[in-house]
Amino acid sequence: MAKTPLRTVPDLTGLLKHAGHVLETQLTAALAEIGLTPRMQCVLVYALEEERTQIQLAELAYLDKTTMVVTVDALEKAGFAERRPSETDRRARIIAVTPAGAEVAAEGQRIVDAVHQDALDALAAAQRRPFADALTTLVDDHLSTAVEAQPVRRTRQRIH
Repeated sequence: MAKTPLRTVPDLTGLLKHAGHVLETQLTAALAEIGLTPRMQCVLVYALEEERTQIQLAELAYLDKTTMVVTVDALEKAGFAERRPSETDRRARIIAVTPAGAEVAAEGQRIVDAVHQDALDALAAAQRRPFADALTTLVDDHLSTAVEAQPVRRTRQRIH
């Protein structure tokens, strides 16, 4: 049997993926108590910042077109947002947050902040700021843009 290759640096992909997954499950559970998902919260916050189209919001929230449509449908059904014609481009539709949506987004932000604070509180006090700063530096610089790559396709298996 072949030996496992020796790691020479920590598995950042695995660590970040695991941490992100766990944080997302924690956020999902906490936001569910007020009728939101992390996606809904993200879209509401970005839509509150300024007038944005559904396409612009999808890009900011890293959502594909189908997921974005489902998310906005859920926000509309809950009475938190509505699609409206843009004031600057009559062909475009913007996502406008309703007063109820603004209230739930504020409560959602308090929940998101609490979940994130709980995660940071698991670190020693002296580690919290350097950790957040280092992660921000990576995201703003070296890890700011995804590389375009073709998905790996499996070869077809012959059935005997």
